[in-house]
Amino acid sequence: MDENKEKTVNSNEAEETEAPETAEATEVIDNPEQGQDDLQQQLGSDESEMEDLKAEISKLKQDKDEFYQRMLRTQAEFDNFKKRSQKEKEAERKYKAEALATELLPAMDNFERALQVEVTDAAENFVDGISMVYRQIKDALKANDIEEIECVGKEFDPNLHHAVMQVEDEEMESNMVAEELQKGYMLKDKVIRPAMVKVNK
Repeated sequence: MDENKEKTVNSNEAEETEAPETAEATEVIDNPEQGQDDLQQQLGSDESEMEDLKAEISKLKQDKDEFYQRMLRTQAEFDNFKKRSQKEKEAERKYKAEALATELLPAMDNFERALQVEVTDAAENFVDGISMVYRQIKDALKANDIEEIECVGKEFDPNLHHAVMQVEDEEMESNMVAEELQKGYMLKDKVIRPAMVKVNK
């Protein structure tokens, strides 16, 4: 009888000890499923993050292309500005005497008119002085590449001559400059003032 009790007790103890193992086994079986769900969630999160990164990379590429195009336009504008500035500086150096010549030409006209007046013996020395000053100014203009435009006997050129009158001279060909009324001047290849002339019909 005692042996049967002991067997029963031992059997109950064995069952009690086995029960936890079954629970543990159940937990071990459940854990892989939970881990798989977690893995799928993690993968889903990674894919979402990857899509965000791709979108950000695409935007960065677009921004880079826009900045590159803007840089090219800015570089082209700067190159054009440099070329334009260089041309302006060259033109300024080339025609630097133009403003001074424009101011002096009326004085030259007055000198020429004064020298056309009939000279008396008493005024001869005075006229010689005026002639000397006139020649000095004329030489100074020539030294700065400012020269008179040739007129009389030349074919009329509207770029060089300003016709104010027409004359009829059978000894002269048509459209030729017959007389110069006011001198014209050029600075290198630029007309400062066209010559005022009479032209033969």
